[in-house]
Amino acid sequence: MNIRHASEEADLVACYPVMRALRPQLDPEDFIARVRRQQAGGYRLAMLEADGQVVTVAGYRLGDNLAWGRHLYVDDLVTLESARSRGYGTRMLAWLRAEARREGCVQLHLDSGVQREDAHRFYLREGLQMTSLHFAERLD
Repeated sequence: MNIRHASEEADLVACYPVMRALRPQLDPEDFIARVRRQQAGGYRLAMLEADGQVVTVAGYRLGDNLAWGRHLYVDDLVTLESARSRGYGTRMLAWLRAEARREGCVQLHLDSGVQREDAHRFYLREGLQMTSLHFAERLD
């Protein structure tokens, strides 16, 4: 298994089928364009490859705020459904924790949709704590 940042166009193309499982509303071109825009603001996309295939991706950013101090925020974390329960998500989460420490972060955070019960069980099993509710409003 190899985890590295996805920075080349070919990397992003390889990450799309995995990210599509989490963000099905994005077509390949929109995905790449959004990643590129977000990268300009500090977003990073990490990819885990196993047997020559991308099986897990994580999008994250570094931040600093009054509530959490310096932190790593995970925007996206997903493993291909066909590759789940093989330790890839655990490996990526460990990599994210190590990345946070390397970057001087004191906390790691992520939000998860209320419908993603399997993901919630995974996060709790991995030692993350459910600490808040997230509220949102569409501004159409």
